[in-house]
Amino acid sequence: MALEDASHQIIADLLESRTGQSLGESRRWRISSALSGLFREFGIDNVDQLACLLERPGEHRLATRVVEALLNNETYFFRDHAYFATLANAVLPELQRKRADKKKITIWSAGCSTGQEVLSLAMTFAEQPGRWQDWTIEILGTDVSGKAVEQARSGVYSQFEIQRGISVAQMLNFFTETPKGWKVVERVQKMTHFEQQNILDFPPTPGKFDLVLCRNVLLYFDPDTRRQAFERLASATASDGMLMLGAGETVVGQTDRFEPASCGSAMYVHKAANSVASALGGAVSKVA
Repeated sequence: MALEDASHQIIADLLESRTGQSLGESRRWRISSALSGLFREFGIDNVDQLACLLERPGEHRLATRVVEALLNNETYFFRDHAYFATLANAVLPELQRKRADKKKITIWSAGCSTGQEVLSLAMTFAEQPGRWQDWTIEILGTDVSGKAVEQARSGVYSQFEIQRGISVAQMLNFFTETPKGWKVVERVQKMTHFEQQNILDFPPTPGKFDLVLCRNVLLYFDPDTRRQAFERLASATASDGMLMLGAGETVVGQTDRFEPASCGSAMYVHKAANSVASALGGAVSKVA
């Protein structure tokens, strides 16, 4: 194995050991570009020199920064609007019917990045105050990136971030401009909570969540790790709860803990929850 290949393998192994994400040959091109800022900071020119630094004793902090730089935290508000339409028009009304006795809905966004998905969910509830009056809405966002979770907790976004995915009306209704950026208003932020957590760890509260979103996370796992992640997601989901995946993800051939729902290609239910899938059938057209 050439020196550069060995160095790339060291970086790939580090990422996988910390996050479970597989950095296969087709994605190794990202390493140098993602780590260019660290190269400049440490006065080095290539991944071989970085690998040497990582091999020194006591470089835990540098290893953490390398992992943070390699994580793909790309996200924006209401990403894939059709999916949020499915949630607003079919999934949440059905959950409201099923949780009418408790008047409480609990949601987990696994791999929440810098928080836009969680806040998009909270805004979806906030846009229908009459429907959700006297309800308790709890939305937990978790991500393996401590840096991303820190921003999510702050609820502050740059002008560029705030313009991605939301209208001017939503921006003015749900955010306040501050010297540090646009900060989410309290009535939205109070529905949310953020924690740093690896999806491969045990779920935050087994069997608690009525709805779990795990979008564009499983793409980066190898098949065995993906099956492990599905077990964690299933353990966290209520017996009649639902799972939303990303456009390029599916449970088919991956796990027997979920099956497709009828309300859209992104939605899945526990196999024991056929009644939920039937109730949602035909409510909205399938999401492409």
